[in-house]
Amino acid sequence: MVSLDRFDTFKAVVEAGSLTAAADLLGQTRAVVSFNIKRLEAELGVTLLTRNTRRLALTEAGERFYLHCLSMLEAAQLAIDEARSEHTELKGTLRITTTVEYALAKVVPALELFRDLHRDLKVHLSTSSTHADLISERFDVALRLGRVVDSSHRAVQLSTFDILPVATPAFVASVAPIDSVHALEQTPWLEHGRVGELSITHVGRATTQPYQPNPARARIKADNSSVLRAFALTGQGVAILPDWLIEDDLRTGRLIHLLPEWQLTRQGVYALYPDTRHLPLKVRVFIDFMKHQS
Repeated sequence: MVSLDRFDTFKAVVEAGSLTAAADLLGQTRAVVSFNIKRLEAELGVTLLTRNTRRLALTEAGERFYLHCLSMLEAAQLAIDEARSEHTELKGTLRITTTVEYALAKVVPALELFRDLHRDLKVHLSTSSTHADLISERFDVALRLGRVVDSSHRAVQLSTFDILPVATPAFVASVAPIDSVHALEQTPWLEHGRVGELSITHVGRATTQPYQPNPARARIKADNSSVLRAFALTGQGVAILPDWLIEDDLRTGRLIHLLPEWQLTRQGVYALYPDTRHLPLKVRVFIDFMKHQS
């Protein structure tokens, strides 16, 4: 394997114009520089430099290799700088956008720990039911749930979660028995405006079929899971809600998980960020942190 030290020596020779000048620049002897150039050429199997008594000249292969050399040394230095900076405090402002309910349930507790690790980094958290434009609104990262449809940004999946059909005991008692997927699909329900097509799988038999609630039975439509949860708690119908949002409701019996032997399409949590050549360190550190929190 070719050593990056020899890449650096080759770069110095080209830019200094001679072995002697490169040796002075690197703090090495001329003999060491000459040896490293010869070893590099032997390892590559090509001649990089032509030599005469007056000067050095790049061969055609040497010119191409010099351009690649610059790129590789730059990338290597960037990797070294970022690795070293892992143990330093991040500074500046990290701008995050996500939904209100996910912020309250997951992001706020995580940020408490994240801020303890990076006290010099300011965090600006914006919450909305609508998807913010990362570029025009200058957000560093968006935490989005469900499925990613915006291909203009990079996306990293942080975790997955279940969505559950739930209703109050009183509502369940007031309707026909919900003892099958078909019965569930015909029961009055509360529609989430951004949940797309779903499938439902029987856990024991591993059989999957589309989940298609009767559109005529949709009583209320909203774009916010917290709002749908509030309607469900007042007995308005069946709501399909994230498991992390209704843990207390299920534990206390305020809501009942309907058809627990069936599982709806699992949803993802994604970190989206603008498609740039170099991911800012503060964004990468935050994404890595959120992965470990999931």
